[in-house]
Amino acid sequence: MKLLSLVVISGIFFSIANFTSESPKHGESMLTVHLPEFRLIPTTGASGPESFVFDFSGEGPYTGLSDGRIVKWLANESRWIDFAVTTPTREGCEGPHEHQRTEHVCGRPLGLAFDKSTSNLYIADAYMGLLEVGPEGGLANKIVTDQLDEPLTFTNSLDIDPRTGVIYFTDSSSVYQRRNYIGAMLSSDRTGRLMKYDPNTKQVTTLLSNLGFPNGVVLSETGDYLLVAETITCRILRYRLNDTSSASKSLEGYEVFADRLPGFPDNIKKSPRGGYWVGLNTKHSKLTEIGMSNPWLGRAALSLPVDWMKVHSYWAKYKGNGMAVRLSEGSGVITEVFEGKNGNKWMSISELEERDDGTLWVGSVNTPFAGMYKF
Repeated sequence: MKLLSLVVISGIFFSIANFTSESPKHGESMLTVHLPEFRLIPTTGASGPESFVFDFSGEGPYTGLSDGRIVKWLANESRWIDFAVTTPTREGCEGPHEHQRTEHVCGRPLGLAFDKSTSNLYIADAYMGLLEVGPEGGLANKIVTDQLDEPLTFTNSLDIDPRTGVIYFTDSSSVYQRRNYIGAMLSSDRTGRLMKYDPNTKQVTTLLSNLGFPNGVVLSETGDYLLVAETITCRILRYRLNDTSSASKSLEGYEVFADRLPGFPDNIKKSPRGGYWVGLNTKHSKLTEIGMSNPWLGRAALSLPVDWMKVHSYWAKYKGNGMAVRLSEGSGVITEVFEGKNGNKWMSISELEERDDGTLWVGSVNTPFAGMYKF
């Protein structure tokens, strides 16, 4: 019986990385973009450039890597340079080894954002929490201490209000660390939080709790609401700021901005053409839909003697199916789809950063390179 359960659950799990040719059924004027010509930019010494940010001089991008470093791209010299680290414990961090085994010691920087008033870089590190480093880089300083009622376990993404300097960030789980995020997915964990940090008062506030793997977060162009990617439920939530009216919020405190996305959402970023790009780590298949409808299957999988993180890592290398979708500003409808075809498929896409000049930077937590596309 246990062997049969393993076969069934493995089939559902593997299908998380299985390609499906079905197009998302959202939007009346949806455009699918296939870009066969692109440039791969290897990351030296480590992998997983998940998120990108440019400074206010337009330099960069900056990105975090699997060995705990934050690096900066020098466009004129076509190379990466070290910019910052999130922990002083660097012995054994760099070099060729399985970084996932050491990231709880070396740090794993994920979300990044510059503060316009100070040019300081704020960092959401999965293990070290919320940190800050000056414009010259170096060792980042922790700004949210462990004195919280419930310590940060899996700090993931952040965005900054340029008017107030307030930082909004996600803590994806209070149970599972990043090095076991598959456990959070399989168990349908709902201990994630949306939080804010006010640098003026040094206070941390929980805005939403009981979320299913809250991931990317972005402040709207008008600054009146936040969008949060809830990975487990494959939807985007809207949290209205400074609005306590019962008419605009459900009992949970949020609205659903976009539902039934065609894959598992990761980061979310504004597009200069309007709307929001959402990176989808992997696309759905029929079996993942069955798994999402029957969460007991995932919990049963966790009881089996299987290293699901390793299984997922191996399978993703052979079944690349990441994509990104652009959602409309007002209604959350999918208006554009970005994905590779044939030999240009991505094993996963965590973020798509679009620049004013039509350049697209594509990040992935799995690859040893960043992608740069040009419209």
